[in-house]
Amino acid sequence: MKSVVMQSGLLMVLCLSMAASTAAEKNDLTICVHPYSSSSVLYRAFSPLAKYLSEKIGQPFSVHIAADYQAHIKTVGTDKRGIGYMGPASYVKLVSDYGPKRILGRQAIKGKPSFQGKIIARKDSSINNLADLAGKRFAFGDPNSTMSHLVPRYMLIEAGLGVEDLADYKFLGNHVNVALGVLSGDFDAGAVKEAVFYKYEQRGLKAIATTPALSEHLFVVSDKLSDELTNQIRDALLHAHESEQGLRALHAIKPSISAFVPAVDSDYDNLRSILSTLRRHGVIQ
Repeated sequence: MKSVVMQSGLLMVLCLSMAASTAAEKNDLTICVHPYSSSSVLYRAFSPLAKYLSEKIGQPFSVHIAADYQAHIKTVGTDKRGIGYMGPASYVKLVSDYGPKRILGRQAIKGKPSFQGKIIARKDSSINNLADLAGKRFAFGDPNSTMSHLVPRYMLIEAGLGVEDLADYKFLGNHVNVALGVLSGDFDAGAVKEAVFYKYEQRGLKAIATTPALSEHLFVVSDKLSDELTNQIRDALLHAHESEQGLRALHAIKPSISAFVPAVDSDYDNLRSILSTLRRHGVIQ
């Protein structure tokens, strides 16, 4: 009889342990971030948000930095982590590869939930529009950059220009290098995000074209999280800017973030169209 009671007790402990393990897996509240900077920088940037959400929700949140962009998309797409912080192009690929994900919110920079870029030239240049770029030297940033390569390539295509119509083009790694390359005269024109253009405009730059407005970075949530928990997290995120602690958490990610605001999948449709055009022309796969 004693043996039966002991076995029954062990079975109950095992069942409770398995239930707790399943619940912990289901409610994995890890914020998964793409590696757009070093891991140490990103941990510092997102840890305040993890702490803020932990206190608001009453469950512990942690931060995970993906090894690379593809790993990040796969991790979020296969629900290996609870929450994913996504760039716009990564989000579009995520939905394409793994299907729709529930959106928690998109960031607003100084009140704007969208961002744009500029095609730039020197102020003393005779280049005034995209057609003038034929036969000129062009500077792109990183090949995977939305605003310093992908969208500008789309704009060139729409203007009837391919890279073969340029005298030369190079990838300089980042937006600042592009601005400096144009200012120095090494390149006739280039593509940068708005913030970099405005930073260097007074040093002698002009904008000859502005990119379409694209929806900002966003948070998505795992299918494994319940609707109730998802709504709690969404509510905490969308109201974060209303408290001192929440606003500090947002500013830790990026000082210019003013809030996270509601978003829907169709907010990213224009980027889908742009990427589709680039695929048809062999710019991306």
